Amino acid sequence: MAHEKDKIERMTIWHAALPVRAPRDHGSGLVAGNVDVVILRLDTASGCSGFGEASPWAVFTGTAEATAAALDRYIRPVVIGADPADIPLIMANADRAIAGHTEAKAALETALLDCRGRATGQPVWALLGGRFRSEIPLSISLADPDFDADMALMAQVWEEGLRIIKLKTGVRGHAFDLERLERLRKTYPELDIRIDYNQGLQPFGALRKLKDVEQFHVTFIEQPVPGRNHEAMALFTAELETPLLADETVFSPSDAHKAVKGRLCDAISVKIMKTGGPRRGMEVAAIAESAGMPAYGGDMFESGIAHLAGTHMIAAAPNISLGCEFYQARWYLKEDLLSEPFPSDNGKVVVPDGPGLGFDVDVEKLGRYAVETRQ
Repeated sequence: MAHEKDKIERMTIWHAALPVRAPRDHGSGLVAGNVDVVILRLDTASGCSGFGEASPWAVFTGTAEATAAALDRYIRPVVIGADPADIPLIMANADRAIAGHTEAKAALETALLDCRGRATGQPVWALLGGRFRSEIPLSISLADPDFDADMALMAQVWEEGLRIIKLKTGVRGHAFDLERLERLRKTYPELDIRIDYNQGLQPFGALRKLKDVEQFHVTFIEQPVPGRNHEAMALFTAELETPLLADETVFSPSDAHKAVKGRLCDAISVKIMKTGGPRRGMEVAAIAESAGMPAYGGDMFESGIAHLAGTHMIAAAPNISLGCEFYQARWYLKEDLLSEPFPSDNGKVVVPDGPGLGFDVDVEKLGRYAVETRQ
């Protein structure tokens, strides 16, 4: 039976400021007060709607203001009137219309997949090739300048079944990092600890610090130096016993190819905000798999909408096998944008079965947090 054409008639863009529960200190910068996200809704002539989210960070991918402008001024003309089933074509046209702005493109592709899934009664993971896993081990990140507050959070999530944490390091001195690692390892001997420098070290002297960290038997060390320092990343990969995870070093499939060819890491963090959507995220994971490197499901400062997009991608990507960090919707934002709590249970994200992303967005709540709306 031939595909019956539909067309996208309306595109709504919200720039929202979502309050957070505590400050977070990263190697790249401090987050406090609220986080800015851009939410996109596409409406079609047949009555189908789809939501997507862009979660930029000014020191990482860009600003919410630039993301909203990219969607409104440059991407809107290639979307209005298009058939929502033509996802690869629309995304190629968006790439031609504007360079970069991967988070805006992630929001667009997510909204297209959500719309198509709802129209056909299929979950997004089915549109991405089918489901490999139905639950994903969940990691929560610790980055509060007040480590006692982080330990209180750790006690709470331990009771709820979480067994993986990622400690943000390289911000307040090496001694503070070692002190926190020692306390965590002593209090929770069985805890799966990963550490993330968020580019917080310079190459000079970094190897000695990283070898100090290895005594705590961490699962991986993420992005110790700025992403452009390929020679240092290759050196650390060769010298350390602990696997090195690349984040800022790998945004695109071409970056992943360079990382594999240069053996710049042992594993790759895949984020839809870096790649420009779930499909390219799966490309990055496949390139890593070709070299025997596993991948990890990373995120930005996201609401449950972007978490769901990442969840469906990981569900369909066998090589994203190191778990995910989709914790903000339930443990960091004061209030999420989904109508129901983001699906997690006993330390795992539960992959939804419903059509599209599988959850509805609370538009009234979104309107309350919006600082700007474009239609």
